[in-house]
Amino acid sequence: MRRLFRRLWRLLTAPFRLLAWPFRALRAFVNMEPEDSTASDAFARTLENPAVLVSHLEDLRRHLFRGIAALMVTTAISFAFARQILDWMARPAGGIQALQAIEVTESVGAFMKVSLLSGIVLAFPYLLFEAFAFINPGLKRRERILILTIIPFAFLLFLLGIAFTYYVLLPVALPFLIGFGGITTIPRPASVLGFVTSVMLWIGIAFQFPLVIYALAAVGLVKSRTLLDGWRIAIVGMAIVSAVVTPTVDPVNMLLVMGPMIALYFISIGLAALAQRGRERRLAREDP
Repeated sequence: MRRLFRRLWRLLTAPFRLLAWPFRALRAFVNMEPEDSTASDAFARTLENPAVLVSHLEDLRRHLFRGIAALMVTTAISFAFARQILDWMARPAGGIQALQAIEVTESVGAFMKVSLLSGIVLAFPYLLFEAFAFINPGLKRRERILILTIIPFAFLLFLLGIAFTYYVLLPVALPFLIGFGGITTIPRPASVLGFVTSVMLWIGIAFQFPLVIYALAAVGLVKSRTLLDGWRIAIVGMAIVSAVVTPTVDPVNMLLVMGPMIALYFISIGLAALAQRGRERRLAREDP
């Protein structure tokens, strides 16, 4: 009779246990503590037992496979809506009706570029999570919570970078390039969309810089004072990156890219100072 009641109770509570399972798994995932050892010890163990390295490479292969599979799915979904996305992305150049292809495969290539960029945007949170899952076994609980918190903000900043490119940079850059020197230019899909997708992607990645600096400062790898002292070198580096991202020699488009990068750099210095102060307080509490 007792066994019957136990089975009945498990049957009745099965839906609630099923709903609670992801939370229990997430709690175990977050609270897992890594083995307390130095990098030299880990390297020595790897030399003694090469199977450990093989195991890590196998884990990396699985994470890469899942990430690529997710990217293929999101790219396929984006391809179904590529016509609408293509029309949206071509608006700064006068709309899709203003584009003229001169090669047989040019339109197909444009659709594929648009689909791939859209697929990357859709898969971006999952790709970040797969990268986190690979390094997770070596992280402490506080570092794990920090990265899990950062992932949604990283996706939002990526979208913000794309929005900045579309609504601020492209409406100035494309008309300037198309009408430069008074020469009539017929925009091609490959040229326009190649420019738009590359700038969107790199500006979206550049908008991740404050979060990366905050995370590095939280674990003690960078300091705000070092970033502040190196601002001149950083500006030179940003000028080089801006020149590469914007395939044009005019200073207007280059400054449109450099402006947010410089602002993001100094925002990163402030975030690094906050993370560094929080880390110092935490270490002071832990130090007896």
